[in-house]
Amino acid sequence: MGYGFKVIVEGPYACFTRPEMKVERVSYDVPTPGALEGMLKSIYWKPSIRYVIDQIVVFHPIDFINIRRNEVKSKVQLSAVRAQMKGDETADPCVYADEDRSQRASMLLKNVRYGIAFHFEPTGIREETEGAEKHYNILLRRLRNGQHFRQPCFGCNEFPVTHLTLTDTLDLTQVCGEIAAMEDVDLGYMLYRLRFEDGGEPINGDWDDPKFSDVATAEYYRPHMCRGVIDVQKYRGDVKC
Repeated sequence: MGYGFKVIVEGPYACFTRPEMKVERVSYDVPTPGALEGMLKSIYWKPSIRYVIDQIVVFHPIDFINIRRNEVKSKVQLSAVRAQMKGDETADPCVYADEDRSQRASMLLKNVRYGIAFHFEPTGIREETEGAEKHYNILLRRLRNGQHFRQPCFGCNEFPVTHLTLTDTLDLTQVCGEIAAMEDVDLGYMLYRLRFEDGGEPINGDWDDPKFSDVATAEYYRPHMCRGVIDVQKYRGDVKC
């Protein structure tokens, strides 16, 4: 196991979307490891390391809320942004919401608080001479100072993490009574993460102007929650594509 940390994250809303819901967004009852890995990458990321979620603690009751919101169907093209920065007046790095709007209903989680135990491991990509200790110290400093290079979120950018606290232990006495009374809950098959075909390396082989693959394979696992604790490490061995 690599260098490990424990954090507590909180926010008013979360949405860990079930992939089987094709039209409307419906959240899983608990976070997916892949969503939490993405959250951590918002704090610190390098190609030479990957995050591994070991344990998730659900502190607050699992409470859903239905909302309807406007979404846009397109993304701003990075190539258009770069072209405009280079002086190309014909480049249009904009998304026009009035022309690209799609209204969707969403079933979200509200008032969420999770404990996350995780570690990072080397990927073998773009290895650096400083080694794991350098990454550990940088991540430790950023977690202590509440720093990030983009806003950490709960599944979707619209649902930010409002509080992130580095801690030595995940105090299970803080788990609410409703969750603590759940002896063993089978959460069913859940999305573990998406594994992209590029393996984390640019498909064009250019780290200065990288292009990554959008093709990915979904991986699933079947965890249990016992008194609010999901032992991801225990069920990770049964991941299925």
